[in-house]
Amino acid sequence: MSVHFDERSGVVPCQTPWGSWYQTMEEVFIEVNVPHGTSAKEVKCHLGSRDIELLVKGKEIIRGKLFETTVSDEATWTLEDKSLIQIVLMKTNREAGNCWSSLLEGEYCANAWVQDQMQRKLTLERFQRENPGFDFSGAEISGNFAGGGPDFSSLQK
Repeated sequence: MSVHFDERSGVVPCQTPWGSWYQTMEEVFIEVNVPHGTSAKEVKCHLGSRDIELLVKGKEIIRGKLFETTVSDEATWTLEDKSLIQIVLMKTNREAGNCWSSLLEGEYCANAWVQDQMQRKLTLERFQRENPGFDFSGAEISGNFAGGGPDFSSLQK
């Protein structure tokens, strides 16, 4: 479901020296630019539940402890057009309030504006899931959206 929401509403990327990363309620996406002509044999990628390591042609690109835990069995990486590595990590905590502020603990942090936009997007994604008959992809949100937005679960239907 989140894939369709992202296609309509776009993503909020956090730029890094090697590429960018962005997130949905369920997943974290990492896009790493590599020299054109890179082959899969030149890529070494370890995707653990709490750590990540990526080496390309023997050079360390990313290494460290992830901001939150992920489901390592569901993590994947692909090399596209011999110039872009795409990594997909499945979040363990898939609530709208679980907005990663950085990819690694203390590294590749989203600035305040990007963090704000990421949290707004996750809140709208939560609203979309809770109200599948509505399209929130072009919606704007203001007010209390930190931590996943207001909790309407106690309201009677």
